[in-house]
Amino acid sequence: MVLQKSSDLARINARRTDVFDIFNFKHYIGPNPYLDTGALVFDFALIDSRKPLPIEDYIARIGVEAERLVERHRYPQLGSQSYESHAHLFAQVVSEVGKLDMDLHLNHWSVKPYPNCTRISVQSLHERTTREVVYFVWDWFEAITQDEDFAFDEQLAKLQDRFRASVYGGPTVYALLRTAYEKGIPAFYLWEEGLMQYGFGKKHVRGVATTFNCDSHLDSEFTTRKDDCKAFLKTLGFPVPEGDIVFSEKEALAAARQIGYPVAVKPVVGHKGIGVTADIQDSKELESAYNRALAAIPEDQVNRIIVEKSISGSDFRLLCVNGRFVAATERRPASVVGDGYLTLAELIRQENRKPARLDSPTSPMSKIQIDEAMELYLEEQRLSLESVIEKGRTVYLRKVANLSAGGISIDATPTVHDDNIILAQDIAQHFQLTCLGIDVITKSLSESWKSSNFAILEINAAPGVLMHLKPSVGESVDVPSHILETFFESGTDARIPIITFNKISVEELQATIDHILLQHPNWTIGAVCRDAVFVNRSKKVLSKNYNSNVQTLVRHPKLDLLIAEYAEEILDEEGMFYQSSNMVVLDNPTESEMMLVRDVFDGSTVVIRKGNDISIRRKGLIEDYTLGEDEPFTRVYLKETGAIF
Repeated sequence: MVLQKSSDLARINARRTDVFDIFNFKHYIGPNPYLDTGALVFDFALIDSRKPLPIEDYIARIGVEAERLVERHRYPQLGSQSYESHAHLFAQVVSEVGKLDMDLHLNHWSVKPYPNCTRISVQSLHERTTREVVYFVWDWFEAITQDEDFAFDEQLAKLQDRFRASVYGGPTVYALLRTAYEKGIPAFYLWEEGLMQYGFGKKHVRGVATTFNCDSHLDSEFTTRKDDCKAFLKTLGFPVPEGDIVFSEKEALAAARQIGYPVAVKPVVGHKGIGVTADIQDSKELESAYNRALAAIPEDQVNRIIVEKSISGSDFRLLCVNGRFVAATERRPASVVGDGYLTLAELIRQENRKPARLDSPTSPMSKIQIDEAMELYLEEQRLSLESVIEKGRTVYLRKVANLSAGGISIDATPTVHDDNIILAQDIAQHFQLTCLGIDVITKSLSESWKSSNFAILEINAAPGVLMHLKPSVGESVDVPSHILETFFESGTDARIPIITFNKISVEELQATIDHILLQHPNWTIGAVCRDAVFVNRSKKVLSKNYNSNVQTLVRHPKLDLLIAEYAEEILDEEGMFYQSSNMVVLDNPTESEMMLVRDVFDGSTVVIRKGNDISIRRKGLIEDYTLGEDEPFTRVYLKETGAIF
């Protein structure tokens, strides 16, 4: 067994009763000397003056914790493995907890022993969340050592909330990010812009969730003007419910009388079902619905509200990507089933504790929200939150199937009639939008819209994907893949060629740019070394943060090629911004700099100089020779650049 210890004099973060110490945190956004992914790296040590329990005792206690929560199948593999040291066990547990019971794609970790400590690296996406995971596991291990209770579920819930609040915590953003990771598509967050970027240079796209920079801003804004959009669909001959726009409660009451109850009310400008009330039966309900719609209108918008005929049937979302139908989902309002003992409030709390309602980027259902709309609908049913529901009775909690308030999604893709698919695609063809959600109401999508009670409720320019990817009931439809494949057929199609050096001067960098431009005069080349940044021969502002320079270059929408230097000090301090290179040139590399050839692409070219000895690896072949007298190294690698384009 390997025991790494720190003396009491060197105690850094450990408390007086702790047996473990954790210190020297560093976060890398990309490949680094320890992992080929973004990682949180920290040092782990045992305190000399205190003795930890045997590893087997920690494993047994972790197994007990997992056994208590067996219905969630938490960490079943931990108890079936052996561990070389406490550090190895700690790293494995941090990696498992780091998935946050959300099935996050964080699977990689490594352990590197040093004389007085062990350096642990765990794959990380959001630094603050991962750091808190490490402290969480540390507290858990110390509680096991002291034989104390540990509020596992409560603490884990805080970590889940932390991730949900991060820029990656939205279900659609995370689903696209994870899919990009699995497909080898570079993806990263642009903090200054508040956007995700997928791909590099001239290949890249940027966006917020399912809205991208290539989408028509006018079309996106048009879909929020529900009155104009409805009129447009009507001119195309598509079924829309009869209705009118009103500016006051008095006008709303008059419109409802003219149309005839039941009616639906919603703000002209809105999204995600906020302020929408369906199946309004009388003037009293209309007054409450009008006020909810009014409250949902942004302050900078005119108070315009739609009153329209409420159509009976089920609520469906038809999703088109790049003008093509890809998925359909039925949405049902949140409901609970009585047991004859519990009140509605207690049944809701019980339902919200189910793992499927974790309300995470990967869970199929959100938690049921209690609000005024729910209480009013219960009142219509002569119920309240304190009502005890007889055994077996299903109580629907809302009129509107709002998934963010706890509604249920059911995959309906296989049932859609061909006429309804054509309808969805005909609508999508009129909008320059990557993703389009079409909300309709009908008894069944298996019947043609031409011969059934069918109405288009609204169009959504930024539809979510989780209801299709993780429906509450039915098969998953991999919408994120459909979206990303609109832009990139594969991960390779999302990249531009990259040449990586461990050492290159400004003069050599300029010579390399000139050499490539002679072969490709129309290219835009981005290049960075420790002392300068260039776009072609034009020198740009050099940021103190090295990877900020790299990000700025790959953010360039016309970039054809990236050249970057990654010396040992940069690799140790910041790591790399990107994974893999098409060509790597190493000039007397250090051990750390050899990581640059760790994950090169198949068919890449690697040129290594050690003294006067040259080794060239090219498409599986190796060529070794010695530099001639006064032969410059630049001549060697410049000759090889042509092979990568």
